Amino acid sequence: MSRCTPEGIVRLLDAYDLPIAGKRVCVVGRSAILGKPVGLLLLARDATVTFCHSRTGDLAAQVAEADIVVVDAGYNPGNVGDVEFSVAASRASYITPVPGGVGPMTIAVLMEQTATAAEQRVS
Repeated sequence: MSRCTPEGIVRLLDAYDLPIAGKRVCVVGRSAILGKPVGLLLLARDATVTFCHSRTGDLAAQVAEADIVVVDAGYNPGNVGDVEFSVAASRASYITPVPGGVGPMTIAVLMEQTATAAEQRVS
């Protein structure tokens, strides 16, 4: 199964030369299609990954201790994500907007994987 959004997130980190190895990463969400896969991709890149979710105690402390926080791949009515953007932007060194951040990367990875699959089928 393809994991386009998690791969897109990792590619965004790479595009901005953000180091992953040795960093503390907080993944907020544990879904099978985003939270877990992105955490495992970052773990494979030698990050120390903490998974947080709706039952995590003191989420703010977990987020505050992290070097990288992966959270906002959501899209909600009104063109907003899952995070209060202005508050997060005042603390973050890098942040992706909604819309226009992770979404286009998801589409780019999906297109790349579709083209690769088509090429493999023809070969």
